[in-house]
Amino acid sequence: MPQISSDAIDPKVVEAMVLQGIPHCAALGVRVIEVKASHVTLSLPYNADLVGDPVSGILHGGAVTSLIDSVAGMAVFAALFAAQQKLQAIATLDLRIDYLKPALAQKELYATAECYKLTRSIAFARGRAYHPETPDDLVANCVGTFMIGSSDKPPLPKGAKVPGAAP
Repeated sequence: MPQISSDAIDPKVVEAMVLQGIPHCAALGVRVIEVKASHVTLSLPYNADLVGDPVSGILHGGAVTSLIDSVAGMAVFAALFAAQQKLQAIATLDLRIDYLKPALAQKELYATAECYKLTRSIAFARGRAYHPETPDDLVANCVGTFMIGSSDKPPLPKGAKVPGAAP
């Protein structure tokens, strides 16, 4: 069950954004674990269809990239909502990922990110991917920049509402 603090948007809204607003995440099976203004955690359950090396069974780097980019973007959404009580469309401008070790076969992968700086038009985030059993033994880490207000379209699926937000 996703956890939430009072300073963040409803995790069901984030889950809708992730699974309906980002079809690639839905196809990968990404799950929302925790949403706070300070950080967001998503997970990628192991799926044999996402294997990059059939001999070892390790996940493809593209699946890791998708997870860590998505969690960094969701951290920006959470921070923006906490600061402004509204959601804005964002776009990844730059994402640097350091792959530190392979994502192990048959293991769920977690990614946690925080938005550590918001300006009027750019947000800065950092994140890490890891197996939940060994959170200090990182699979990857990242830093990224995101453009705020990249579109006039809302970043929510049609009909989704943000609890506590002004209409």
